[in-house]
Amino acid sequence: MSQEPRRAPPHPTHRRRQLPSKGTTLSSSTTRTRAARRPAILLLLLGLLLALTACGAASGSAGSAAGAGASRTPDAVEPLPEAPVPALPATAASADGRTVTVTSTERIIPLNGSLAEIVFSLGLGPKVVARDVSTTFQQAAALPVITQAHDVSAEGVLSLHPTVVLADRSTGPAEAVAQIRAAGVPLLVLDDAKRLEDIGPRIDTVAAALGVPDAGRQLKERTEQRTTEARAALPPVDRHPKVAFLYLRGSASVYLLGGPASGAGSLISAVGGEDAGTAAGLSGDFTPLTSEALVKAAPDAILVMSKGLDSVGGVDGLLKLPGVAQTPAGLDRRIVSIEDGQLLSYGPRTPQVIREIAEQLYPGTAK
Repeated sequence: MSQEPRRAPPHPTHRRRQLPSKGTTLSSSTTRTRAARRPAILLLLLGLLLALTACGAASGSAGSAAGAGASRTPDAVEPLPEAPVPALPATAASADGRTVTVTSTERIIPLNGSLAEIVFSLGLGPKVVARDVSTTFQQAAALPVITQAHDVSAEGVLSLHPTVVLADRSTGPAEAVAQIRAAGVPLLVLDDAKRLEDIGPRIDTVAAALGVPDAGRQLKERTEQRTTEARAALPPVDRHPKVAFLYLRGSASVYLLGGPASGAGSLISAVGGEDAGTAAGLSGDFTPLTSEALVKAAPDAILVMSKGLDSVGGVDGLLKLPGVAQTPAGLDRRIVSIEDGQLLSYGPRTPQVIREIAEQLYPGTAK
């Protein structure tokens, strides 16, 4: 999800994405919109998205042999070559209509993994003093966690004496955000990122607020160039395969099929696919997974988060869920698994996500 959902799937932060040969399943390393008309208990369960991240890999099969794959790339961000020097004070427009002035970046707290990814990529990681549960990359691993299921602890944040806090519209509860602001801490709210087109403006806003706009332009250009290269490396296809994004949390018995607002559609399109949920006429972000809905979607491949796949017992367990085994994807075991903290982050590592999805959708053909 940026990358997730947070309170409802990233939308599961930051959550992009052709077909493998039959019997091939690979796994890879690495939502936030609130679901309308969802029971309150469902919203609570969806808040677990990205909280269960790790470097676990999904189990898969190759012919008759089954095994677990290792991460292709380290779960780490790549900072710019030179750490920028902030020019402060800096003023930025908050997505909630406020104007926020930052006078110090000595103690930064990003309240989701997508924003943390941008801050670290800008080269300001040494100034970050806390993380949320969806911030799973290596450079942030030792930082204290100040959220539970993506709910922010105002007391936890304030105890670390931040000089600036970064959030987005899905950050909550509202009382915690208000309490942080009431303490005099500059708190900038950004719009949620759910498409490739959201990455550049998001980088610009964070960089401007932290007083490093030139570094922001450099990071944005690097990300755009890498995205272009990743898409250019895709093999030619005769047709656009339908890819269904499933949000899975077996421990909570939550199984959802992504629709047009799930956050995965932009990634699926980026690799030449068609979002199966959207093609089937779904609306909103997610709908409960049923045999009828999935058979109607008829996906050629299924996209999942790696820990979600683990939670249902790998590919074999996934095939036992309603309707999965009856789809073209289920019949051919065409499952694409991407690390939870990366899939929907929509940030500087999204080009890597595109490459990894393509490698699994086109094994042996992606450049």
